Amino acid sequence: MTAVTGERHIDIGRVQRRILGVLAAAQIVSGMGISVGFALSSLVVHELSGSTALSGLAATAAVLGAALLALPTASAAGRGGRRAGLSLAYGAALIGSVLAVAAISWAVWPLLLAALVLFGGGTAGNLSARYAATDLAPPGHAARHLSWVVWAATIGAVAGPNLAQPASALGLRLGLTAAAGPFAVAGLTFAVAGIILNLGLRPDPLLLARTASISYPDGRRTPVRTTARAAWASLKVVPAARRALLAIAVSHTAMVSIMSMTPVHLDRGHADLKVIGIVISLHIAGMYMLAPLIGWLADRAGKSSVLVMGMLLLLAAAGIAGTAGHNVPLVTVGLFLLGVGWSCGLIAGSSMLSEALTLELRPAVQGFSDLVMNICGAGGALLAGAVMGATSYRVLSGLVALMVVLTALTLVHRFRQKPTAGWAV
Repeated sequence: MTAVTGERHIDIGRVQRRILGVLAAAQIVSGMGISVGFALSSLVVHELSGSTALSGLAATAAVLGAALLALPTASAAGRGGRRAGLSLAYGAALIGSVLAVAAISWAVWPLLLAALVLFGGGTAGNLSARYAATDLAPPGHAARHLSWVVWAATIGAVAGPNLAQPASALGLRLGLTAAAGPFAVAGLTFAVAGIILNLGLRPDPLLLARTASISYPDGRRTPVRTTARAAWASLKVVPAARRALLAIAVSHTAMVSIMSMTPVHLDRGHADLKVIGIVISLHIAGMYMLAPLIGWLADRAGKSSVLVMGMLLLLAAAGIAGTAGHNVPLVTVGLFLLGVGWSCGLIAGSSMLSEALTLELRPAVQGFSDLVMNICGAGGALLAGAVMGATSYRVLSGLVALMVVLTALTLVHRFRQKPTAGWAV
C-alpha cells in the first residue's frame, strides 16, 4: 500500500515494517533498564531508610510515575508525533535514573523515591510504544502488530535482572556505590532507546498516518485534541473504546492483585526464594511469550472474543491459584494462566481501543487508558495487601474472581447489544 504526502509516494507497508523493528529494538533496550532498576529499588530504599514498610513505596512510586506520565506522553504525541511522546517518557526516565544515582550516593531515601516517580517514565514509554505500532497497521492487523512490540519487552524484562550484578561492579569501577551502578546502567539504556527512536521513527508513524491520503481521502482534517477532557468526551460517545478500557483496567487489576501477593502466600508455605522466583518467572512468561499468537487470534477471531477469553483465563487462574493452598505446581499453573489472561486483555483491548477512534483522538484516549490502567494496578496491589493481611490468599483470589465474572458478564451483554459490530470488533 502506498500513500501520497505532498509530492512523495511512500510505501506504507515498508515503512511499517521498519517502524515495528525500531519499536521492538527500543522496547528491548528500555526493558532492560526498567527491570534492572526495579530489581533493586525496594532493597535500596530499605537499606537507606532502615524501614521495611518504606521499602514497599519503591514499587508504588514507580507505578505512580508511569500513571502520572501517561497523559503528558500522550499529549506530546498528539501535538508532535510518537517521537515527541516517547522522547518525553524516556527522557523523564533518564532524569530519574540520574537522580537515583545521586540519591543513593548521598544516602537520601526521599530523593530516591522522587527519582523513582520519574523512573516510571520508562514504563510509560513502553506502554505508549505499543500504540505506535498500530498507527500504520493495515486493516485487520492492528492486534498482530501491537503484539510483536509487547512480545519484544520479554527480552528486556528477562535480561535486565541478570545485569544487576555486573552493573553493581561497574558502579564501583566508576567510583559510585554498588547500589548506584544499576541505575547508571538504566539511565544509559533509556538514552540509547531515545536515540533509536529519534533516528528510526522517520517518518513519524502518527504524523504520516494523519497526513497520508489513505487516511483522509476527502482531504479534510479534524482538530488535534490531546487533553484528558477530550479523552473523556470521546469515551462517552464511543462504546467500543469504553469496553476496551474496562477490559484493560480489570485485566491489569486482577493480574497485579494476585501476582503481588503470591510471593507472600508461597513464603507462608515455606517455599524458598528460588522456587518463588521460578513461579514469578513463569508468570512473566505467560504475560509476554504468547503475545504474537494472541495478536493473530484477536485479528482473526475478533477482539471481543479474545477479551472474553481473557476474562475466562483470569477466572480460571484465580480459581486454580486460590484453591491450590501451598501446592507450588498448581499455584504456578494459576500464575501462568493469569499472565496469559492479562496478555489477552492488554493486546485485544489496546488494539480495539485504537481502532475505535480517529487518529486525532487516539493519543489522548490511549494516554488516559494507560493512566487508568496504572492507577488500577497500584490500587489493586494496595487492596490486595490489605485483604491478605486481614483474611487469606483464597479470599483475595475469590474477590478477584468475582470482579472478573462481573466484568465478563458486562462485556458479553454490551457486545450482544451491538449485533452490527458483533464479536469481530
